[in-house]
Amino acid sequence: MNRKAKRFGLGALLLLGLLAAWIHMADKNYVYKAIVYNFADIDDNKIFEQHSIAAPAAAQPWPLAQQYNRQSLPQELEVLHKELESVAFLVIRNDSILQEQYWDGYSDESLSNSFSMAKSVVSMLIGAAIQEGKIKNVEQPVGNFLPEFRQGKKASIKIKHLLWMSSGLNWDESYSNPLSMTTEAYYGTDLKKVIDRLEAVQEPGQQWEYKSGDTQVLGFILQAATGKSLSAYAAEKLWQPLGAAHDAEWSVDRQDGIEKAYCCFFSNARDFARLGKLYLNKGIWNGDTLVPPAYVKASLTPNGLIKASDGEKVDFYGYQWWLIPAYKGQEIFYARGILGQYIIVIPEKELIIVRLGKERGERIGDHPSEVLAMIDAVNKMVK
Repeated sequence: MNRKAKRFGLGALLLLGLLAAWIHMADKNYVYKAIVYNFADIDDNKIFEQHSIAAPAAAQPWPLAQQYNRQSLPQELEVLHKELESVAFLVIRNDSILQEQYWDGYSDESLSNSFSMAKSVVSMLIGAAIQEGKIKNVEQPVGNFLPEFRQGKKASIKIKHLLWMSSGLNWDESYSNPLSMTTEAYYGTDLKKVIDRLEAVQEPGQQWEYKSGDTQVLGFILQAATGKSLSAYAAEKLWQPLGAAHDAEWSVDRQDGIEKAYCCFFSNARDFARLGKLYLNKGIWNGDTLVPPAYVKASLTPNGLIKASDGEKVDFYGYQWWLIPAYKGQEIFYARGILGQYIIVIPEKELIIVRLGKERGERIGDHPSEVLAMIDAVNKMVK
């Protein structure tokens, strides 16, 4: 080895040593895990600690429609599933399974990461807490539940501001930066420490800006209001009343830790569809009100705020649910995750579509192109 090569090698080792020392001193050891796993995946329940969400002893099975799997999927939908590596596709109409398909070894029992569909679950749980009286209404200040929100600019933040993604908090919603708050929340081991660093930098309720931190704060509110973990509360208020067939899982920041409220609810297509049915039925399940109908209506109403990125008026987001108003004459709402996880509801036709997979497509405006493609394809199948 020549002298230049030796110097380069020693210099590289020195830089790596200094970087490692800085990572340790800055308390950012989560970076190593982020580098090893590189990007979030649908089976990350294998690399994180999980809390179980118990299904009931007796499940409420989905009936199969008379035309179950008798129709071929439109060719464009088959191509889309292949290109985006779908692992599950489910269509329910009038409370019966019309179409169901799985790929890559997945089945109706396989757990798969919800990613940000969990945000819609958290919104449902806020509604359930209102129904139970643990939360009065969405106008309550966050400071009623969390002491760190009782002073300064944070004191003006209300629950509805978090539901609308309009808190004004300085959360860094970056997925590619290994030092971002989102990366630390996902791979780190102390969610409370991440949230405690947040500062209010804008007036709440003025601008819509997608921030996973807003949902995480909602998770802390639910814990404080109910005295239960998100997993325990989800089991009590959703999973068991809905008759889920299988236990679900929710990733936590460490053993016996706190749920990642903004993501990482693991379940299967059939059980995810129950969440869509609950909101299709305005929060009522088998005659029991799990979420107040008025809250469901508000959840599916555009917040009408100004989009921070371009100043356009928001007509596509409610209380942690995505909305497609007047799409070819249909009012549509859906939950979505970063790798193309969707629970899509078309009330006009009593339709619920669930898609789980490993990739997502390009966006058309504020919506992923595959969402619109699936809606179009299923509308062709169901006249």
